[in-house]
Amino acid sequence: MEIGVLGWLATLLVALSLLIFASARAVSTPLHRTYTNAEREGTFTVSYVQPSQILLASLAAAPRCGENDDKPSLQSVPTFPAREVEGVHVRDGYLFLECELERIIGGFDEFSLIVGRVIASFARPDALREHDVDDQEIVYRLPLLAYLHPGRFAAIERSFSFPYHEGTPHPG
Repeated sequence: MEIGVLGWLATLLVALSLLIFASARAVSTPLHRTYTNAEREGTFTVSYVQPSQILLASLAAAPRCGENDDKPSLQSVPTFPAREVEGVHVRDGYLFLECELERIIGGFDEFSLIVGRVIASFARPDALREHDVDDQEIVYRLPLLAYLHPGRFAAIERSFSFPYHEGTPHPG
């Protein structure tokens, strides 16, 4: 099912629940294959995985090894093909983005921020916002995965309405 990207992207990026698979990471370094793949191919995919898929995220982030710089752990990650770009998505995630590389922004020590223009997006039907359902119900039913530096993760199962001051413009 196709979705309006901006609403979901704003919500899910705040949770930092992304796993970028087979092409690029949101933050990467020129020493990582994911960085060079995005730069070379000009496209990448993003899969927002469930907290129950944390081991898949770990397998995808495992280092390469051997003479051919192989990554055998990727064989254990169930995937399906992207629709509009060359690449794959992690099966059973919530939200899937397919992006064209916009630019790479350096200057974060040895890391760089990889920015893309979303050209295709889709989500699980039960992860989509509904007008008659509070967003909290969706977050409770489908918790978000968040990475907590250093080396921890969390399943976000609760959300609250932000207490905007009267007269302050806000979304929704």
